[in-house]
Amino acid sequence: MPISLARPLSPIERWYWILDQVSPLNVISRVRVHGELDTAALRTAAEALARRHPFLRVAIAADAEGANPRFVPTDAAITVRAITGDDRTWEHEVDSVELAESTDWVRGPLARILHVAVRLDDGSVAHDLVFVVSHVIADGTSALTLLQDLVTFAATAPGAVTELDTFDPPEQRLPRKFRGSLGAARSVRVALAEELNRAAARPRRLEPQAGVAPSARRTRLIRRELCGDELARLSAACRAHGVSVHGALGAALTSAIGAQLTPGRADKLSIGSPVDFRGELAPPVGTQEAGAYVCTLPTVLEYGPAVDFWSTAARLNKDLRERSSADRCFALVSMLGVVTPKSLAHSAKTMRMAEQRGPGNICLSNIGRYDFAHRIGPWRLSGAQFIAGISMSGYYVGTVNSSHGALFWNFTYIEGIVSEGRARRIADDTLHLVRQASS
Repeated sequence: MPISLARPLSPIERWYWILDQVSPLNVISRVRVHGELDTAALRTAAEALARRHPFLRVAIAADAEGANPRFVPTDAAITVRAITGDDRTWEHEVDSVELAESTDWVRGPLARILHVAVRLDDGSVAHDLVFVVSHVIADGTSALTLLQDLVTFAATAPGAVTELDTFDPPEQRLPRKFRGSLGAARSVRVALAEELNRAAARPRRLEPQAGVAPSARRTRLIRRELCGDELARLSAACRAHGVSVHGALGAALTSAIGAQLTPGRADKLSIGSPVDFRGELAPPVGTQEAGAYVCTLPTVLEYGPAVDFWSTAARLNKDLRERSSADRCFALVSMLGVVTPKSLAHSAKTMRMAEQRGPGNICLSNIGRYDFAHRIGPWRLSGAQFIAGISMSGYYVGTVNSSHGALFWNFTYIEGIVSEGRARRIADDTLHLVRQASS
């Protein structure tokens, strides 16, 4: 029996939808295709992609007051915008257009595609494919998965498509102890304990350099990467010190931002780490499925001239390991059922709370190694990576994945709240610290 594409948005989906109405909240993936590709084939592939993923066949409707949002079916096609350009055109378009414009959730679907035909220095043509999807229905992992499916369909011209059937709310798959009224009460207790512990630590936050109204907030992009040799050295250094790459990246980001906030002095900083919980749900959700399955856990880390880099990395690893195993993520997701406002019109108080105390002020969203195919059909692929919009719940975000032999680290920030100069210094200093620690 075909699945129904009509249901209310869950609390976590409604929260992302409300944020998107304030300032665009998109997740973006990109890959370069080396070979011949025309836009007509891409549009046909987009149709197949929508047949496979139910989340790509819906729009969002609400009542006259903007409340009670629900998914509704749509026949609208995923749009493909085709342009020509150079090696960096895709980056400029993401920064100036794709991060600045929400997906059309009224008409649907909640995704669009940018196709850039690129004339390379050697005279050959490549194609940068950019998949833009609302955070309501996707996270970084699923954005890359959707893009890989798109390329696969474009390369193979499929007939029949195997449709996936996951369309239920994420909260419906939480462990039983986090469901219902008792689950909500347990979640509130966990959240209050988290808040008290964080308040006792008194970490600094990234304060705005200028006031920017929520509806005027604009996500900007700074791209950085570590090449194959640099990534190999970083991985070897992490193994030698018994920490993960995420721990090392978090230590570097903490130190770089701390040096901007209190130059030459020690203090503490809260760094949020979005944690993918899809595999812990009951039943689990596979990585091939669309949907937003991340929860941000904050960690308080020390920084300063005398703070050891690798000790900070280990502290981040230990904190996330302990709190993830204690179901903190599920408690925070469940609590959204209590605190998520009914509509944008009722969201002012929650918005202020999220900005002043939420875990997303500074984030390091690292999905680790993503095995994007090196070849699909006749094409060679390179540079697969993802980028996150911020909306109004954060000021500075780094998104990280390792694919095609490189580590891609894309920094986004809210223009004005963080100046371009400070944003670039943080990005450059972070990479410098990672390279220094790996040498």
